[in-house]
Amino acid sequence: MPAVPTSLLAAGGLTGGFALAQATKKRQLGGAVFAAGTAAAFPRWRKTVGTAGAAALTGLAIGAMGASHPLAKKIGAWPSVAVVSGVVAAAAWAAVDRRA
Repeated sequence: MPAVPTSLLAAGGLTGGFALAQATKKRQLGGAVFAAGTAAAFPRWRKTVGTAGAAALTGLAIGAMGASHPLAKKIGAWPSVAVVSGVVAAAAWAAVDRRA
């Protein structure tokens, strides 16, 4: 069975984390899902683009999560999560997944 693309792991961590946090009203649970998705992608990022590249993708994911909050005030929560998840997924695909 082929591996799950890292773009889906990272974007799924963002969207799944938000969905869980919203459903349970517990932001910590959402953060745990986000962290798990990013942590699951990290080893393959590091293998493909090196430690610096993996750190950059991780930083992008963390920054995207942070950016989603002020963006949500302008366009709404779910649209914001969709935008930042798309950005992270596109970056992970371009840097790592398309090489697979």
